[in-house]
Amino acid sequence: MDNFIVSARKYRPQNFNTVVGQQHITTTLKNAIRNNQLAHAFLFCGPRGVGKTTCARILAKTINCTNQTPEGEACNTCNSCVSFDAGTSMNIHELDAASNNSVDDIRTLVEQVRFAPQAGKYKVYIVDEVHMLSSSAFNAFLKTLEEPPPHAIFILATTEKHKILPTILSRCQIFDFKRITNNDTVEHLQEIVDKEQINAEKAALQVIAQKSEGCMRDSLSILDKIVSFTNGTVTYQNTLEHLNILDEDYFFQLLACMQQQDMAGAMLLFDQINRKGFEGDLVLNGFAEFIRNLLVCKDAKSAALLEVVEGMQEKYQQVAQQTSLSYLVSALNILNDTEVNYKMARNKRLHVELALIKLSFLQQAIELTTNQSAVVKKKRLDGPIAFKTKLIQPLVPPTPANTNGSGNANTNASAPTQGPKLYVAEAASKSTAVQATAAAQSNLSTQTSTTSPNSVAAAAPTGTIKTGPKKSLLDALKEKAGNSYQIEEVKEAKPLTEESLRAFWDAYIIQLEQQLKHSAVGTFKIASLEIDNDIHFTVRVSAVTAQKFIESEKMVLIDQLQTQFNNRAINFTILVEEGEKEDVPLHMRLNSKQKFERIAEQYPLVKELRDKLRLEIDY
Repeated sequence: MDNFIVSARKYRPQNFNTVVGQQHITTTLKNAIRNNQLAHAFLFCGPRGVGKTTCARILAKTINCTNQTPEGEACNTCNSCVSFDAGTSMNIHELDAASNNSVDDIRTLVEQVRFAPQAGKYKVYIVDEVHMLSSSAFNAFLKTLEEPPPHAIFILATTEKHKILPTILSRCQIFDFKRITNNDTVEHLQEIVDKEQINAEKAALQVIAQKSEGCMRDSLSILDKIVSFTNGTVTYQNTLEHLNILDEDYFFQLLACMQQQDMAGAMLLFDQINRKGFEGDLVLNGFAEFIRNLLVCKDAKSAALLEVVEGMQEKYQQVAQQTSLSYLVSALNILNDTEVNYKMARNKRLHVELALIKLSFLQQAIELTTNQSAVVKKKRLDGPIAFKTKLIQPLVPPTPANTNGSGNANTNASAPTQGPKLYVAEAASKSTAVQATAAAQSNLSTQTSTTSPNSVAAAAPTGTIKTGPKKSLLDALKEKAGNSYQIEEVKEAKPLTEESLRAFWDAYIIQLEQQLKHSAVGTFKIASLEIDNDIHFTVRVSAVTAQKFIESEKMVLIDQLQTQFNNRAINFTILVEEGEKEDVPLHMRLNSKQKFERIAEQYPLVKELRDKLRLEIDY
């Protein structure tokens, strides 16, 4: 019995023309080979199963071919091509970076690069899953990757380009592989089933292409499983059964029940689906994709995005025209929320059934919302909400006295200002107060309208706003504060001189002596002072311990300095001058490793214990 070879290996492309769905890359590589413009390092990145390693092998095979075709393809007949197909070529080296990701593996590879090929023109090094290399391995690879020998070509392949260091990316010629389209996958699968003499329906191949999601290796693996499952006959139904995919006819029936508001029919149909072994999340996901396809079919411009099996396009378009756009969008929103919350639901089946109930009465809710009759569905608004307010009466300025008229004019003008207060204060009930206030306001408005314009410019009565010259801020503060505060002028800053600074320093030493801080007193006495400018001076000491004593008194010292010289900007710096070395104990000079070595030297049994137990000391 012959050994079985999976289709992904048996039908692996052997030249650039047989690579599926990557014409933009194969054309570039063939032109580079034909024009002798090969780069020394390539980076092939893209999704899994789209031909990155395959193109790397074809490139290594083609550049060493001794009888290339005019199109830049390998001849497959020379000794180099035959040895390559047999797997005995010495000019190609493949390294799996997922399992050989240490710096030692890369150093071994770099050492091999120095040797020229015994036969052929180039030695090609293919590093697969290069993003798995460690940072030290990347750094060890940088120099060789930038300036390799003329006979060496590196091809790096990865599915995660963002994990590679930018220094590696800048040294490579990058090729981005794209996902293989469903049409290209179906055509390639059709060629394989024709060669293998397998009876396969095109609808089944389309389902396999959709399930593989642009990965050719996955589609070939699925095809091998289904052929083994069905004993050589691949149909649409057994493909759905094997891949655990729900038939689209169930979704058409579900949508029909929901549009007719047949909640019982939808629930019974879901029970039938559930009995076949389909979980609720698969039903939600499949139904959401079904609604999305209907939404795509609503517009002729987006109909090209519809990816369904052959023969279902017309049915999708027919159902989409019979379904309103608002229903599809609302249903898609409900299904999305239900699928997101599915994992958190304790009763999974009830969670799905609740979504089906909502979808069954969704059309009625939409009709209530869009109906022009009196019954309208309430909507919750996120905008501003109206609230009841009370109108505030405008404040009418008092009418100034009329200096040109008689005394009665002053009486009438001043009466409205006291009228409303008098009425409100003496009113016995609320109704009487309201009537009195209304009468006073009407009286005030009548008098205001009959007042002459010249009276506006007259002097205001007592209690009104004064229009005299403005007071200064200082006068206003004096008037407000009275005698409770005293305003003092800012004293002029005293100059910082050596005599005055020394006198202050000696006075502070006396203060420290009174506080019995004898250690600090000795430090302050031996410290030297040096004035840098008007607001800064330097204190020089000979040891770090002296610096610590002065820093402990720095806050109090600066405060008294600034008060003494009337200058809040005065500050100083403590500088330790290099002098005689302090006598530091030996145990304070040694680090952790030196301490252990000293102990091991004095007590050899400690070192012997570490070696026998194979201990690793964390220094």
